[in-house]
Amino acid sequence: MGTRMRRTRKNKTMKGNEFPSISLTRVEIDSNNADNEELRRLYGTAFPVEEQIPYDDLIYLLDKLDIDYTAYYDGETFVGLTMVLALPRYHWGWYFAVREELRGKGYGQVILAALLEKYHDERPFIIDIESPWQADAPNPEQRARRHAFYVRFGLKDTPTSRTFDGITYTIMTNSDKPFAQQDYDDIIAALRSVWENMPRQQ
Repeated sequence: MGTRMRRTRKNKTMKGNEFPSISLTRVEIDSNNADNEELRRLYGTAFPVEEQIPYDDLIYLLDKLDIDYTAYYDGETFVGLTMVLALPRYHWGWYFAVREELRGKGYGQVILAALLEKYHDERPFIIDIESPWQADAPNPEQRARRHAFYVRFGLKDTPTSRTFDGITYTIMTNSDKPFAQQDYDDIIAALRSVWENMPRQQ
């Protein structure tokens, strides 16, 4: 059963410069409070199934990897979630979602601005998104809007891409440091090695 998330002393309030009326509370998520119905629902509906690690597996990984899993609230209203995987050379922006009925209200911009401010250090912040240049993409307009959203916040395209299950992903970063195909493959391999070796119920 999912549990109701409790606010803790680690919570932080954040405001966006472009949307000063938006004030979000940031709740840090770990394996003790991740089994939450709101989080499960958004995770399960915001991302394509082929991009998801089973949520119970994800809870297990919270104790094995350095994952900054955060939930965002506007008052008592759950707004969205982010997960950033800290690696020795990069910050990997793994998941970022705002509830569908709350999109277009500025929440995503406030959250992304806060993420980029938080991870503005010597390690580049890296994300992968569905490529807006995939010729046979079933959702070209959505991909173009998403790409433009990140470009507005200063993220840049890298020459790196990867195709999984017929979906091509392009890699973006907030850094001028080079990011090569091998760098991306190393990130995926590090994540996969932990996930694939986790204990499974018989």
